[in-house]
Amino acid sequence: MNNVLVIAAHADDEALGCAGTIAKHIKQGDKVTIAFMTDGVSSRFICKPTDESERAVFSNKAMKILGVSDVRQYSFPDNKMDSLPLLDIVKVIENIVAEVKPTIVYTHFSHDLNIDHRVTHTAVMTACRPQLGASVKKILSFEVLSSTEWNSPSQQTFIPHYIVNITEFWEQKLAALQCYHDEMRDFPHSRSYKCVEALATLRGATNGFDKAEAFFVERILD
Repeated sequence: MNNVLVIAAHADDEALGCAGTIAKHIKQGDKVTIAFMTDGVSSRFICKPTDESERAVFSNKAMKILGVSDVRQYSFPDNKMDSLPLLDIVKVIENIVAEVKPTIVYTHFSHDLNIDHRVTHTAVMTACRPQLGASVKKILSFEVLSSTEWNSPSQQTFIPHYIVNITEFWEQKLAALQCYHDEMRDFPHSRSYKCVEALATLRGATNGFDKAEAFFVERILD
């Protein structure tokens, strides 16, 4: 059994990026912990007092669909994580890692357009430094539509090295994503159901599967 830790900047990033893989880990008997770093709503042009609690309701529903029981919600400011000392964020993640002792960590790609994604990535890599006795043996970055593919072409492009067959878990991924319906957009926006399925089909078909999720390999230690 593996201890798996997913660290996402916002609730819904996990559904877009690796929900099928999460469901697969759960079925295989792995223990999955998910940490959401920001409130996910405070940067909105109009932010109602109930928005944060409603977002938590959505994420709790998604977690039940995926089978995740260990969820950590933090309240770093949405789309302002770069305004904080990196050390403050690293310490939070270090505490999670010390408690959970994950062997596998999933997080954001380092060159996403969204600043919270980039800061989260840096904090994860810092907290999971490969030191003697460290539990983490594998770190994989997932892609999030409307962020990973939208960054400047002058930045490093997401090139997947690690493919997970989620054909059996596609319906769970879709159901989890539907919990965040307010965050989705109409096609041809890339954060639309049609585009999410198109990406899963592309990642699958180019590797002999019906549906797949793709990851950038940050570290694999044997």
